[in-house]
Amino acid sequence: MFRSFAFRPAERWCRSRSASSLFFPSWNFPIGLSLEPLVGAVAAGNAVVLKPSELAPASSNFLATNIPKYLEKTVRVVEGGPHMGEQLLEHKWDKIFFTGSSRVGRIIMAAAAKHLTPVSLELGGKCPAIIDTLTSEGDIRVTINRVAAAKWGLCSGQACIAIDYLLVEETFAPLLIDFLKAKIKKTYLEPETLARIAHKQHFQRLSNFLKDPAVAVSVVHGGSFNAENMSFEPTILLNPPLDSEIMTEEIFGPMLPIITLKKIEDSIEFLKARPKPLAIYAFTTNEKLKRKIIEETSSGGICFNDAVVQFALDGLPFGGTGESGFGKYHGKFSFDEFSHGKAILRRNFLIEVSVRYPPWNERKLQFIRHVYNFNYFGILRMLLGFKR
Repeated sequence: MFRSFAFRPAERWCRSRSASSLFFPSWNFPIGLSLEPLVGAVAAGNAVVLKPSELAPASSNFLATNIPKYLEKTVRVVEGGPHMGEQLLEHKWDKIFFTGSSRVGRIIMAAAAKHLTPVSLELGGKCPAIIDTLTSEGDIRVTINRVAAAKWGLCSGQACIAIDYLLVEETFAPLLIDFLKAKIKKTYLEPETLARIAHKQHFQRLSNFLKDPAVAVSVVHGGSFNAENMSFEPTILLNPPLDSEIMTEEIFGPMLPIITLKKIEDSIEFLKARPKPLAIYAFTTNEKLKRKIIEETSSGGICFNDAVVQFALDGLPFGGTGESGFGKYHGKFSFDEFSHGKAILRRNFLIEVSVRYPPWNERKLQFIRHVYNFNYFGILRMLLGFKR
């Protein structure tokens, strides 16, 4: 019933065809994460069923009300909770695009496997920021501005590409913490300047992190929250236990753990021992360290001396690897993600080479050897009738 609406597929030699795609955008950016991949899918000739998150009801209603005004025959918006999502997954689709947690991503992938449906999963993960020991106070202040904005600006860390934790040399950590505290006091102190937690379920999840006594004692700044207005103070933690939930699960909130290392190069092995993140951020002027991060780590992307801004660049593909997901979109990459590159070979009937057919003899086998060895002189001699 969801695949029967008509549309005009885009024409781009043989890459696009009639196809149906199912979208599950996340609740944290419910408009942008619905429309951006949708543009690429429609441009590539797909009809789309969009199931917005029930955890963002106002945005879901907006999409359901307005998309049909412009794309009635191409996109259908289906509202509902998890049960509606399960019903949609029972149908066969040409592509499923999901943005959200790895837990739900596994459910999506298992359902898609029943029909061998290809899936794009944008899952996020724990995005680290490596902070080298910077000697210039100007560089330190720029780093603090960008780290704070990537963690507490706009959405209080409720983004898959937000910085999840910092890796820093233990001798540099006290100075870094002092700068972060000063930045919070100056810019992120007033509740009205901070984004609130999106919904009660997520607020409860974040507050539970701090109920672990071993985590609570690692708080060096902040830690307070207000359940009534869903606000959470910017919080800094120093060396919480690595096996605690706050260090094994994606935080997706305004808590910033700082993990200290003997030397910053140890960050490479630290990251290699953990699931591949959606992004790795590194603030350094050390070109050798940059090269080691590129060559020895695996992640969806790397951003040097800034954070989050890579998401805004349509010329860069956006997506994860391993447990942070797979598939990529943004700009033309969205078109490619929802296209199929069909190989087409055209021949005529004028030239026929009998050597490709049995019965086999030594002459034919010798010709085949010349072909496999790219021996063009030998091929030419045999075509001209020479025996050797």
